[in-house]
Amino acid sequence: MAELRDADIQQDSMRFRRNLERLGEIFAYEISKGFNYTNTDFETPLGTSTVQVFNEFPVLATILRAGLPLHQGLLNYFDKADSAFISAYRRTTKGSKFIVEIEYVSSPPLIDKTVIISDPMLATGESMVLCCKELTRQFRIKDLHIVAVIASKVGLAHVKANLPNAHIWIGAVDEELTTRSYIVPGLGDAGDLAYGAKE
Repeated sequence: MAELRDADIQQDSMRFRRNLERLGEIFAYEISKGFNYTNTDFETPLGTSTVQVFNEFPVLATILRAGLPLHQGLLNYFDKADSAFISAYRRTTKGSKFIVEIEYVSSPPLIDKTVIISDPMLATGESMVLCCKELTRQFRIKDLHIVAVIASKVGLAHVKANLPNAHIWIGAVDEELTTRSYIVPGLGDAGDLAYGAKE
């Protein structure tokens, strides 16, 4: 987390992506503690070993493009999981306000599945709420987990109010939002830092 926030270290985009990925791995480990397991026998070259294995892998969803490194970290642990991708963006309106638009959703069937949806920054929480509601509109999801590296206090409250049954996993909560809805102190634009500035 310290390296992600450090403006000097952020200049190395590969390191920035890897740090997001590492946090995804940490979140995956913590989330996995609440899953159901079955004792399963495996034959080794020297005998039989009983090992606990997941009853079912979750489906991993992420919001493009900033969510990709965090998604990869989750996928490193849940390596047999299917993936879903959502394209959402801010469209600025008059008065410097914005609305969130969802362009498309690419997803496997999510009926009765555990879904983990990730996005590094939870600023207003509007993108996350809209994306989750779109998934739950299309599918009867069994269990929903939301993963973010940094959330604003306001954004976290918005998500809790609109998705009361979701399990929320946050690395840090910051107090402020700018007038353009960026988290302060936050870390900047995660997508730009990971993949280069966009127009």
